[in-house]
Amino acid sequence: MSDTHDNDAYRQQMARKKRLIDARVQKADRDQGVLLVNTGNGKGKSSAGFGVIARALGHDMQVGVVQFIKGAFSTGEETFFRRIPGVEYHVMGEGFTWETQDRERDLAAARQAWQVAARMLGDERYQVVLLDELNIVLNKELLPLDEVLGVLNRRPAMQHVVITGRHAPQALIDLADTVTWMKMEKHAFKAGIRAQKGMEL
Repeated sequence: MSDTHDNDAYRQQMARKKRLIDARVQKADRDQGVLLVNTGNGKGKSSAGFGVIARALGHDMQVGVVQFIKGAFSTGEETFFRRIPGVEYHVMGEGFTWETQDRERDLAAARQAWQVAARMLGDERYQVVLLDELNIVLNKELLPLDEVLGVLNRRPAMQHVVITGRHAPQALIDLADTVTWMKMEKHAFKAGIRAQKGMEL
């Protein structure tokens, strides 16, 4: 097959693709806040959420971050984003639930973190809100799901929200505009490699 034929076929294929994409873009005619959920058992759910935060800050947007569950150790994202103007950052957990082993403590920490999150979700000044590991809190029934869904439904029309963590409840998945399922194929920890700075910490 000649290079000319390859190029002609490629151009035709890309022209068809452009027509399809242009038609989809034309149908997407609404501006509104997006609810994005990152879930699944693979690595990268929180990392992807912080990527959205970085993107928003590039547009000079006001950002709020509430980290549920996490809190027993410092992370690179916390150290970095606390330095950046336009970010209100709260680490509200006491560590993973298998570390605390105290449901009453976990319930109290979840409720305290949710009060901060609900305040942000009711304030249009926060253009993007990241609720890191909220899915775990909901899965463990440390917060009432109906209450969380109600606040998400009533948030300002142009506010974007990213929720991360394993085991997102089906009702949250149904409410979300975008859902990404992270699937684990391999993980360094299973090969005996400790959590590394810049990768997990």
